[in-house]
Amino acid sequence: MTTALITHADCVLHEISPGHPEQPARIGAITDRLKQEALIEQLQLVEAPLAERQYLERAHGADYVDYVFASSPSEGRVQLDPDTAMNPHSLDASLRAAGSGLLATEKVLAGDFASAFCAVRPPGHHAERDKAMGFCFFGSVAVAAFYALEVHGLDRVAIVDFDVHHGNGTEDLVHDDPRILFCSSFQHPFYPGYYRPSVPGQLVNVPLASGTDGAQFREAITRTWMPELNKFKPQLLIISAGFDAHREDPLAGLELEDDDFAWISDQLVDFADQSCDGKIVSMLEGGYSLPALGRSAAAHVRSLLGS
Repeated sequence: MTTALITHADCVLHEISPGHPEQPARIGAITDRLKQEALIEQLQLVEAPLAERQYLERAHGADYVDYVFASSPSEGRVQLDPDTAMNPHSLDASLRAAGSGLLATEKVLAGDFASAFCAVRPPGHHAERDKAMGFCFFGSVAVAAFYALEVHGLDRVAIVDFDVHHGNGTEDLVHDDPRILFCSSFQHPFYPGYYRPSVPGQLVNVPLASGTDGAQFREAITRTWMPELNKFKPQLLIISAGFDAHREDPLAGLELEDDDFAWISDQLVDFADQSCDGKIVSMLEGGYSLPALGRSAAAHVRSLLGS
């Protein structure tokens, strides 16, 4: 079995505004680096399908899904919140992003792929049950988790999020479900500025001060995430793979290097090998320095490949 790379051309057509950091070029920065490092030929390339509404509504309210569909413009842009806007391609891009997680979950659980990396945009981990925010429309990782639990009958799914911003949307969608363990590390105080207290066996939040370096990050993850993951023993691991904690990223203040993303990826792959037969679905979240994004995502994919 191999690792799948799931993406779609629709994800490049979505644009919040010209010059916005969550830009179409993010996808090319990743795929170009995968080609440069000769990783692309080791991956199974798969197109992301459009997510069906019934799966979105396992995570979001039906009225909210209606609102996003109805907001899609035929031309120009529609602002859903101060940071989040739709152009005529945004709805399909969002559905492809959520659909990539559904397909990845389906194929990884079926044993068709050992793991999958979804190089898609827009990101999803800030989208709350009834609210678009932070460049995000649908909570793709939560949608995938509920699909694994309710369609495939899993009992335990873990979601881990190492984006520099707290995954408040994922937290909002899954926080009261004992079948899901959510672990999130993030710069604080920083956007979105709030998080729930940790709950053993269900929620592990790790706020990090601006200036936190790789050694401090590694210590915090080893001390907080790993014991809870080992106790929870998930049957599937879903990763919100944000690379904006990199020291080169223009939007944040953590000081991680390429090697730190390789380290956290290796830790998660080793854990999944022991807990859930290596079953990993990883989905792109943030990362806004194009060179750092490309290098960090390639390091992450290299870990998934075991190379």
